Amino acid sequence: MANPVLRGLMAIGQFSGRDSLGQFWPYAGVVFALVFALAAVAMPVAMQGVFADMQSFANEYPEAATIERSSTSYSIAIDAGHPDAPQLNLTPFFIVLAAMVTSAIFLLAAAVSRRLHDCNRSALLGLVPVAFLVIGLILFPLMLRDFTNSSEPDLRLFGLLFLNNLLYVVSLLALIIQCAQRGTPGENHYGAEPVRKS
Repeated sequence: MANPVLRGLMAIGQFSGRDSLGQFWPYAGVVFALVFALAAVAMPVAMQGVFADMQSFANEYPEAATIERSSTSYSIAIDAGHPDAPQLNLTPFFIVLAAMVTSAIFLLAAAVSRRLHDCNRSALLGLVPVAFLVIGLILFPLMLRDFTNSSEPDLRLFGLLFLNNLLYVVSLLALIIQCAQRGTPGENHYGAEPVRKS
């Protein structure tokens, strides 16, 4: 199959074998573009309730809200200490974020495995950034809840999230670098050499 995007979709559950650079990167690029495009549409919809609550509060209590407008942006800052300040429900945001991450992992897992195999590396290396990503998705809502519900939030949780995110970025960059390397010529531990474009 000549089209790498169609090939990637057809092999979405095939974790064995090898993918060349030319088979992997066009597919990965389309997946990232699609996931981010869907997120760009879904995030504003998910946050619509939060924006509506803040706008309603700003209209009712203009002394406790600051509205800034420009030709490219609109922001509302509210006095969180005000007794009638709205409680921000970020659950829809986290649902969309989790769906975006899950979709990207689902669509890329097998392709990353095959790309690592082409470089004669274990596919388990692809799980390292996923582990840090999942930990971050668990810690981030906890940290926001802590900051929202406490006058003195636990900065250890913030530090732990910061460290986790740093490790996530480093492990993701390491994975990208590994996936960008040329595959081993000829047969390797994971199978025959894939067809490569000249």
